[in-house]
Amino acid sequence: MRIFGIDCGTEVTGFGVVETVESVREMRLECLAFGGIRLSKSLTTAERLNFIFNALTAELERWQPDAVAIEEVFYSVNAKSALKLGQVRGVALLCASRLGFPIAEYAPLKIKSSVVGYGLAQKEQVQFMVARLLNLDAVPEPADAADALAIAICHIHTAQTLAAQEAAR
Repeated sequence: MRIFGIDCGTEVTGFGVVETVESVREMRLECLAFGGIRLSKSLTTAERLNFIFNALTAELERWQPDAVAIEEVFYSVNAKSALKLGQVRGVALLCASRLGFPIAEYAPLKIKSSVVGYGLAQKEQVQFMVARLLNLDAVPEPADAADALAIAICHIHTAQTLAAQEAAR
């Protein structure tokens, strides 16, 4: 299973690709790629959204995931920030949908709980556990990429749990 995680952001949109590798003795997670799509503040909103669309489309076409996992909208005190984030999420959803990939959305608490075991974990704890789970030498940078990898890991864990429950029926 290959999952493409997206952490939408108004300055940096992170992405990460995680694949399950199964052997006779174990199943492990492998990080195939991660990065951040940095947006220039000199671009207009429309230009920034187009830049994200083109960059995400290229990465999705490159990695051909089995599914795309995206963080759900969280509630923000600042309505303007929430609106901008919603626009970026819309672009991410459009990219995945236009390419025909299944999409899963996860709440921030679910992602943290799946990766760290605690829904209110700090950002640094999530980044540390992402590096551990993927057997990386260092915490992925930028932080948005680590978050995207956490979203992908959450989807893999959720899919494994659902498959185990289905098999037990």
